[in-house]
Amino acid sequence: MAWPLSVLVAQRAMARYPVPAAQPHAPHESELLIRRSRFVTRAAHTPGPEAARAFIEGIRRANADATHNCWAFVAGAPGHTGQIGSSDDGEPHGTAGRPMLQILLHSGVGEVAVVVTRWFGGVKLGTGGLVRAYQDSVRENLAGLATLERVPLVRLRVVLGYAHLDGLHRLLPGFEARIVQEDYLETASLGLLLPDEHCQAFTAALAGLSNGAAQCQRAED
Repeated sequence: MAWPLSVLVAQRAMARYPVPAAQPHAPHESELLIRRSRFVTRAAHTPGPEAARAFIEGIRRANADATHNCWAFVAGAPGHTGQIGSSDDGEPHGTAGRPMLQILLHSGVGEVAVVVTRWFGGVKLGTGGLVRAYQDSVRENLAGLATLERVPLVRLRVVLGYAHLDGLHRLLPGFEARIVQEDYLETASLGLLLPDEHCQAFTAALAGLSNGAAQCQRAED
């Protein structure tokens, strides 16, 4: 079923944001030595809690000899608390996972998981010392973390007359839109991909171009 352009987009557009360039199979790694304890931090792009937990488990298995593998993740957009998690992994309660999570939440980076692996060096750091050590480990790692821009996309199906086809093509670059499917029968039927943030403005521009004649629907995928 095709929807009138005037009622196509009702939901709020999602904004683009940075995510780690490093992938779970090759995480970004950094290391600190604090009072003879070795802290190795690894961060990677994890788009969702399942991906974050899989990455964490992989690090845990690879470093089973470590004293602790503490972790935190923000699996959604930067600062959003809907998909987060953390663990002290045997350190005193509140001295590792939660402090690490606070750094992630204020980092401006989304879809990120971090594991700090510690090998105890024989000198106790105390509660405050542990908090600083784990937060400094995450800060040090993020300072050198390369990022990419995540651009949430939406798929649209546009049906319009041939008289408006050239005009549609002229609209596409200004909205970072591209054609991914084309069918030309009695009317032109096109599948488009464009950033979600441009969707409402694009449909309004298309409505103006076609005098409201074009039809469009937002695909489920």
